[in-house]
Amino acid sequence: MTTRITKIGDRESKRTTLRVEGSLRLEDAQVLESTYKKLRAEKLENVAIDLSGLSFLDSDSASILCRLRDLGVELIGLHFYTQRLIELAENSGE
Repeated sequence: MTTRITKIGDRESKRTTLRVEGSLRLEDAQVLESTYKKLRAEKLENVAIDLSGLSFLDSDSASILCRLRDLGVELIGLHFYTQRLIELAENSGE
């Protein structure tokens, strides 16, 4: 399955959400990370990543999501499997 990343802006809350749907593999996670860096360059600081539409996540991508969370990105819509992989990536990085 392909990966789809959609940028959603909410003017009221001034939050930008990146909605991820499909499979998230390393190459796609790198695109997600570079998209976040572009948003930061545009001075958009309130950024969330919605993972509720995620159907697959590999460990390399989980590490990138962990790094983004450490940079202040809010990860929302986490299913149990996704949350667990991110926790494992966090623990292996210590």
